[in-house]
Amino acid sequence: MGTRTQAQRDAMTVEIGYALLSAAVLAVATFAALTAPAYLLGWPPALNKVLFVAGCALAAVVFVLRVVHVLWRYKGAPSTQPSQPGRTSPDS
Repeated sequence: MGTRTQAQRDAMTVEIGYALLSAAVLAVATFAALTAPAYLLGWPPALNKVLFVAGCALAAVVFVLRVVHVLWRYKGAPSTQPSQPGRTSPDS
C-alpha cells in the first residue's frame, strides 16, 4: 500500500461523508415509515413500543448496510480506462 495523493485522500473523505449522510437519511426514513402510522393512528401503547424498537433495529441495519454498500463499491485507485470512450490511447 503506497502513499496516497491529496486528491485521493480528499475523494475518500467525500465518499465517506456521502456514505454516512445517505445512510442517515435512509435510516431516518425507515424509522419514520415504520413508526409513524402507529403514532398517527393511535394504536395501543404496547404496539407503539414494539414498533419503536423494531424501527430502531431496522434503521440501524439499514444504516450499516448503506455505509458498507457505498464504501464497498468505491474504488480509490484511479481508473485505467481511457479518458474518452471508444479511444484506446490518447494519440488516437
